[in-house]
Amino acid sequence: MRLPRDAAVAVAVAALTTVTALTSTDGARPLMPAGAALIAAACAALLWRQRFPATVLAVTAMATLLYYPLGFPDAPLILAPVVALYTAARERGPVPAGAAAIAMTAVFAAAGGDPFQVLIGIAPLLLLPVVLGEVARGRARQVAQAEERAALAEASRENEALRRAAEERLRIARELHDVLAHQLSMITVQAGAALHTREPDGAFAALRTIRAAGKEALREVRTVLGVLRDDEPSLAGLPALIGRTEAAGLPVHLTGPPAETTVPAAVQAAAYRIVQEALTNTIRHAEADHAEVTLLVDGPDLLVTVTDDGSATTAVTEGNGLRGMTERATALGGDLRAGPRPDGGFQVRARIPLTLPEDGTR
Repeated sequence: MRLPRDAAVAVAVAALTTVTALTSTDGARPLMPAGAALIAAACAALLWRQRFPATVLAVTAMATLLYYPLGFPDAPLILAPVVALYTAARERGPVPAGAAAIAMTAVFAAAGGDPFQVLIGIAPLLLLPVVLGEVARGRARQVAQAEERAALAEASRENEALRRAAEERLRIARELHDVLAHQLSMITVQAGAALHTREPDGAFAALRTIRAAGKEALREVRTVLGVLRDDEPSLAGLPALIGRTEAAGLPVHLTGPPAETTVPAAVQAAAYRIVQEALTNTIRHAEADHAEVTLLVDGPDLLVTVTDDGSATTAVTEGNGLRGMTERATALGGDLRAGPRPDGGFQVRARIPLTLPEDGTR
């Protein structure tokens, strides 16, 4: 981005200087060819002012100090060293740029007719870009320091997050070890006893102990991992979900849900996600005017039904989140059916057992 900007500055200074020189009636010497060469050298040097500020300052100063004393037509070639002074002050600091400005002022005062008038006219013009360059330098330094502080703060936050995550993993690993070590040891011992006993009653007793220990281990593992499920949705969040859906333009009538105390947390989370995905599909694909959401307990199961009056008439595909909804239901021992209704619209119907499988599936 800097090269086009530098080129624009160089072209602007060259154009203004050349046009002014060609239309000026002052000057004891013609512009061509020496004066034009000095203008070209000073302006062309500005193309590299970002990479070589000191060299560009020297070139522009030399060209300017030769142009005016030699009597070429009056023109604002002084703008070239002014730009170079600003860049040098911004990139290298005020000391070298200020020294160059003072030196140029002294040369102009010595070469001009009235040193006092030269000082009044030239000194402010050459010192102002030095001041402005130092201001820009200070501002850039502040921005860089702020960015550095922000980067350090971000790195500190990331390190703290990693440290907390490592501590949490260690805590969970310790809890799981404490919970499982005893039960798995008991299972191992009883399994060995069942393999070596020759009495059926003893083998069955060992198997019953193994089964009881396995159930207790699963219960304790669920308790330990409960902290990981704190952010899972529940049936209590359905009204807010319905509200967001209606705000998106789809009126929804909610029947239920049943009391949360009668529904395990894992079942509540699955039911919430199924309703959420079904309503999302209705909004995206069904072009429906209304939807019905029903949750009720039917014996040992929770029935979740989402029905709309949209224009869905195509065959059901595994897109649109249907696979995810089905997996949520089957993971808990249930099932899910979805498809167009004979009288129009689309329906998603899930059956989720209220009793979790004993193998720990959730």
